[in-house]
Amino acid sequence: MNQVNQQLDKEILFAMIGDVNAGKSSTINQLIGDEVAKVGAQPGETVIVEKYKYKDKIIFADTPGLDDIHTENSEETLKFYKEADVILFFLNAAGTVFSEGERKHFKTISKVNKEIIFVLNKIDAAEDIPNLVKFVKDNTDNKFKVVPISSKTGENIDKLRYEIMSFLERKGKDILFAKHVKEKSPIANKWILSAATSAGAVGVTPIPGSDIVPITSIQVGLMVKLATLYEKPLSKGKAKELAIAAVTGNIGKSIFRQAVKLIPGAGSIAGAGIAGSLTMALGYSMKYAYEKDIEIDAELIKTLSKNFMKKNKAEV
Repeated sequence: MNQVNQQLDKEILFAMIGDVNAGKSSTINQLIGDEVAKVGAQPGETVIVEKYKYKDKIIFADTPGLDDIHTENSEETLKFYKEADVILFFLNAAGTVFSEGERKHFKTISKVNKEIIFVLNKIDAAEDIPNLVKFVKDNTDNKFKVVPISSKTGENIDKLRYEIMSFLERKGKDILFAKHVKEKSPIANKWILSAATSAGAVGVTPIPGSDIVPITSIQVGLMVKLATLYEKPLSKGKAKELAIAAVTGNIGKSIFRQAVKLIPGAGSIAGAGIAGSLTMALGYSMKYAYEKDIEIDAELIKTLSKNFMKKNKAEV
């Protein structure tokens, strides 16, 4: 919980570069799900760094277009590149992709900051997208992410959002970004699946009883992240209460998980499956309750978790 609170006190800076017709503003609005930046800038309009603040903590810095950078502004622009948590380098899939001018600016930027994601926009108006992606990767030594999107149709916006969150996770800022995104369900699903996978990996530990603490830690971490995502902060007391409910509500399965590990060959499969399933059930229970605006307590978590486990068994 302290780690989450520390994240929320930080600030995220995005530096964006690309021609004025590359769809930077519309992409930002799609990413956040809100009107963050104005759309429809004209060539030559952005001659200095223009900052768009969202919720005070998230800043998008729109740098001058590649053909509009003036000498007197280059120092300020370079400063933003150095300080940026993520640089979104926009390319127009319907135009000349990765032109000589774009390559020149890429080389300049990559010397001061390598946290770059190439955003190949307007794929709805282009053909042979895989080859365009390959062309950009080949010309950047395959060291940078290239995400093809359409800010017009919304195609692959989720994929771009996930890539951004992966960058921010390394900096301890992913939860702050996720909290301010309007479309929370895909993010919650990703976190739940990740936690279930981690719990499943811990579940294959060959020593009976050795996985209770780490699995519970994974589950508590997931609960706190989901509570923050849906802006339903948990007190330490409530987090402890729900953690106990998650464990005691499935104590029979927990005992089985430890016992089955004593059987050679069976423990790894059963342990991983049950640990992962329980974590997934817990996560989806909280997600369901938050999205339905239901007050969460220990009994609700027990009930919902059991229902999700039953559903999971039926589907299998």
